[in-house]
Amino acid sequence: MTHKPLGQKNDLLGNVRVETQEEVKMKKTVFLGALTIAALTAGVGSAATLDDVKARGSLNCGVTTGLVGFAAPDANGVWEGFDVGICRAVAAAIFGDPTAVEFVPTTGQTRFTALASGEIDLLARNTTWTFSRDTDLKFEFVGVNYYDGQGFMVPKDLGVSSAKDLDGATVCIQTGTTTELNLADFFRTNGISYEPVPIETNAEAQQQYLAGACDVYTTDASGLAATRATFAAPQDHTLLPEIISKEPLGPLVRHGDSEWGDIARWTLNALVSAEELGVNSTNIAELAAAPTNNPEVNRLLGTEGELGAMIGLDANWAANAIAAGGNYGELFEKNIGENTPIGLARGLNAMWTEGGLIYSPPFR
Repeated sequence: MTHKPLGQKNDLLGNVRVETQEEVKMKKTVFLGALTIAALTAGVGSAATLDDVKARGSLNCGVTTGLVGFAAPDANGVWEGFDVGICRAVAAAIFGDPTAVEFVPTTGQTRFTALASGEIDLLARNTTWTFSRDTDLKFEFVGVNYYDGQGFMVPKDLGVSSAKDLDGATVCIQTGTTTELNLADFFRTNGISYEPVPIETNAEAQQQYLAGACDVYTTDASGLAATRATFAAPQDHTLLPEIISKEPLGPLVRHGDSEWGDIARWTLNALVSAEELGVNSTNIAELAAAPTNNPEVNRLLGTEGELGAMIGLDANWAANAIAAGGNYGELFEKNIGENTPIGLARGLNAMWTEGGLIYSPPFR
């Protein structure tokens, strides 16, 4: 693999004025996209999504086009991954069947239109919770299932150890994402320049990066780790130490149907609470068979109280969601944890009792 020396780039892409124009262009794209999505959202209205999902007999869940560990089809075409587990948990909560899901691959550019138009009921696709997405685009984030931050991956033979050494680099970056403006801000703040290489999917980014079309690939650090794990020689690529943003990733739904938002939100909370309370895929059948001496476990699993009825679901909705793929910790360790090729430590995604940020409101 051959890379152009850093700093030897087209001068037109190496000054502040042009970088500012690039920022303006990106902001115009975001603005026009917001107008389109707002119009689509107005057309969808506040129909009862749960009724539509039940009538259809399956959940339409938007996922990435393919990111190993988070959402990707296996050799048999069966979708699996950490985000896929959220979709299956919601389907299990509604139908008692984690396979009652249609997975809809979406890109950074198409995901919001798919949600706003009603093509999908839930988006679970490495999406960052931001002010404008929550308010201007009329979406409702139901929680955070992964606390992340934007990072950089480079080939070891590029010979850099810090993102601040990337002056003049070509950078592969997915369009329609928060990483575009984060990247512009970082380079501008540090007085260095870059040449963007726009890509639409992770597969395209991987192809371009490995072909040497860009010196650097930037996206969420978890996505970089997942991508590197698929390389023939992952040890030849380095994740630089800088994390340049906050990227709280989580599932989201449309504004206008709070009842549906409650179902998605509390399904995610059920997976989190299950880990905290010691409920897992191994013991859930026993714990759900009869009330235990822990009232919150009983309320969570439907052997006490009326929580299911409050959101229009059966009493055992949360038990079904947890049984679908395990609790939050099990989903994490199975798909992206330290013993997988992705190799992610829990870090900020540890339970709050273990020094992390993962925390659920109480089931009462």
